[in-house]
Amino acid sequence: MIDLPLEAQKYFWGDDLSDLSWEKHKNYIVQTLLEKGDLVSVRWLFTKISKEEVRLLLPDLHLRPKSSNFWKIYLS
Repeated sequence: MIDLPLEAQKYFWGDDLSDLSWEKHKNYIVQTLLEKGDLVSVRWLFTKISKEEVRLLLPDLHLRPKSSNFWKIYLS
């Protein structure tokens, strides 16, 4: 189970949070919060993973083109 803050839990409404694991679902969690997350959720995300690691994950994430472009610029 992951210690998602309440503000971030709403983005995983279709998931069983007790089964969500950082080790197993890191890409999914990162992808969801980068695509849909608010400022509080994204700040929390960057306490769990470095911006450099997120930058390296970007090619493997399924983000909309606008989101992908934003994060590429933000993390460059």
